[in-house]
Amino acid sequence: MLTSIADGIMCCLMGKTTNAVGPVDSVESSDGYSFLEVKPGRVLRVKHTLPTRRPEEGPEEGPERGVVHCKRKITLYRNGQLVIENLGDAIRSELLHCQNGTVEPQSTVELELSDVAGNASTQGAAASPGSGARPTPAPSKRRKRKPKKVVDIDCKKRISSCKGTQSDVALFFIHGVGGSLDIWKEQLDFFGKLGYEVVAPDLAGHGASSAPQIAAAYTFYALAEDMRAVFKRYAKKRNILIGHSYGVSFCTFLAHEYPDLVHKVIMINGGGPTALEPSLCSIFNMPTCVLHCLSPCLAWSFLKAGFARQGAKEKQLLKEGNAFNVSSFVLRAMMSGQYWPEGDEVYHAELTVPVLLVHGMHDKFVPVEEDQRMAEILLIAFLKVIDEGSHMVMMECPETVNTLLHEFLLWEPETPAGDGRDVEKK
Repeated sequence: MLTSIADGIMCCLMGKTTNAVGPVDSVESSDGYSFLEVKPGRVLRVKHTLPTRRPEEGPEEGPERGVVHCKRKITLYRNGQLVIENLGDAIRSELLHCQNGTVEPQSTVELELSDVAGNASTQGAAASPGSGARPTPAPSKRRKRKPKKVVDIDCKKRISSCKGTQSDVALFFIHGVGGSLDIWKEQLDFFGKLGYEVVAPDLAGHGASSAPQIAAAYTFYALAEDMRAVFKRYAKKRNILIGHSYGVSFCTFLAHEYPDLVHKVIMINGGGPTALEPSLCSIFNMPTCVLHCLSPCLAWSFLKAGFARQGAKEKQLLKEGNAFNVSSFVLRAMMSGQYWPEGDEVYHAELTVPVLLVHGMHDKFVPVEEDQRMAEILLIAFLKVIDEGSHMVMMECPETVNTLLHEFLLWEPETPAGDGRDVEKK
């Protein structure tokens, strides 16, 4: 603690940033790790594991196998009301069930945008997650409103089972602020042994990736372009994106940019479908030297909020995962650079890829209501809550998380194209 305060004082006096991660000199692969230069002088460490067993052939090319007609109309009104009309096929699954209960054909979901106040009393409310009830319809007599934006989606998606050793399947794991690819250790080992090709990068300034000393290097768009470069380098025909916390936003970005290549998405404690904007009143707006002085307190707070329990096991997991081990400069720049106005509810509602939402019940960073709202917005979404988990649920409950992820990878819809039956309730 005293050392951190002394270093912070020296930082203020000398104008230098302490505890900065140095750039990587080599771009050659070593011990399963590769160093990918996404831009001149911007190098990311990437864990890339190839299957050791002989690859199998891809899925059967049946015209009706796993095909879902994704058809919906998204209307955003000027008063902030979002109306989603689902007109395509229903999705049935023996393993997973959507929480919002509104994936039936011809259903309509009315939602209020989070940044609009005072509309809930006059507009139709959304159905509560898990209730299976339709939203309360608005009054029959109401003035015709002019929409601000209308989005029509009409396409067919082929959703098939993704088994290990298939030559056209790759899994991408993307961590969040303060993490590293090491937080995915249990998942990388588990799926690597099952024969999956796995890819996990360190974000810039994290883990062993280079850390540029300019704040512009850590904006959402700069990091998203890094993830685009990684994705284009290792992508197969069918790709599954797994993101945690802030990393979920990059998965959403890639799924939106590459709808034909992204097969499924898994969001772990990612929060609601809201446009990103840095908070003006945040501790991370303080000078870097002050943050460095407070780094022991911040690390302790992260441990307390990120894990359901704070024992020796959790402290060891934090150390092994190389989590929250970034410089104060990088931490401040990351939190200040989370500006992504395009990533609003309409942006998420346009996604046609199946999504699994995993939430740790004791998460103090992301309320469960946010993931419930995400499940309402997305076209094909399944929400699973782990009672004993928190924000770092993949480290706390690796067996449970691995099982859920694996079931989702193997899942494919039973409803063929043109089948308009309701969701089967187990």
